[in-house]
Amino acid sequence: MRARFESMIRKAQDDICAAVEAVDGSKFREDTWIRPGGGGGISRVLQDGNVWEKAGVNVSVVYGSMPPEAYRAAIGGASANEEAKNKAGRIPFFAAGVSSVCSLLFECLTLCSARSCQFTTSLMHPYCLFQHCYSSHSSEFFGTRCIHVESIIKVRSYRTAVTSGWGFQVMHPKNPMAPTVHFNYRYFETDSPQDVEGAPRAWWFGGGTDLTPSYLFEEDVKHFHQVQKQACDKHDPEFYPKFKKWCDDYFLIKHRGERRGLGGIFFDDLNDRDPEKILTFSTECVNSVIPAYIPLVEKRKDMTFTEKQKAWQQLRRGRYVEFNLVYDRGTTFGLKTGGRIESILMSLPLTARWEYDHTPEEGSEEWKLLNACRSPVEWAALEL
Repeated sequence: MRARFESMIRKAQDDICAAVEAVDGSKFREDTWIRPGGGGGISRVLQDGNVWEKAGVNVSVVYGSMPPEAYRAAIGGASANEEAKNKAGRIPFFAAGVSSVCSLLFECLTLCSARSCQFTTSLMHPYCLFQHCYSSHSSEFFGTRCIHVESIIKVRSYRTAVTSGWGFQVMHPKNPMAPTVHFNYRYFETDSPQDVEGAPRAWWFGGGTDLTPSYLFEEDVKHFHQVQKQACDKHDPEFYPKFKKWCDDYFLIKHRGERRGLGGIFFDDLNDRDPEKILTFSTECVNSVIPAYIPLVEKRKDMTFTEKQKAWQQLRRGRYVEFNLVYDRGTTFGLKTGGRIESILMSLPLTARWEYDHTPEEGSEEWKLLNACRSPVEWAALEL
């Protein structure tokens, strides 16, 4: 399963890069980085392109240990096993993932850990590195839950952990009429902990795709949601309504009373059926990203816009930043564990804006977008 999921996300990475290059007309540059605390990554970056401000695909393999406060930040508070967790002290981790970002760049970390792994040679492909650590320390592994920048996060400590991950992607176009998109898909396996009783062996899938426009084109949002629904309906008719609501709830900016965008699907802890079926479903979702999003950019990227509309886009990006820095558990985890700052903050746009007490005029195009962010709509069923 690990190798097949890894193969699937590697192909998806290549497909996304090719689709972005075809629309933008610019090429990615490749950068290799080493994490001082252990591991490293390979980033393919496209910045200041013709269509997107910033685009990139990142492969990350990192390991080390997290302090208790980072653990608490990652799971979003205390747990029923708080006493046992505290006794465990620092929690070693190993993270391997592949991620892509376009115009904002996205970064995924899927986590497991090696208690005593001494692997410090140059960067390898994530799966190769995992195989090295797993074969050398199968009884010494101490895994944690996946941590990534744009998803609901919970962390658990285990003796043996195996993970593969597709990190999150964010695309922020230059034109305010073209929407931003984000997605991530991931897979995890864990075993019971050595020092903490009561945690069973587990595996699960997670992920999601969501749309964040600055201006509301109802036909675009309907198309985006219909593609997500079609992907879900092929596997379970209950998936789309359940995962749409989960997405709407997760991306709520509580202090603003509005969502970051206009939703999509989001799921986590999916292990209620044959893993082969969930792998097929995850593959379907990943493959739906290009047909759901790229046609929207092609349709809107050359539209004319005013300085006022560009300023509104910057204000909406400010909301994007607020969510990531205030509510995203993966970002908090990375900052508390001394992670690579360039990777942790890859999801932030090049430019954003805040104005004091800005309120769009009722009935304006800006107000329509804001109203939709405050009151979720059943977009797939919308009659146009």
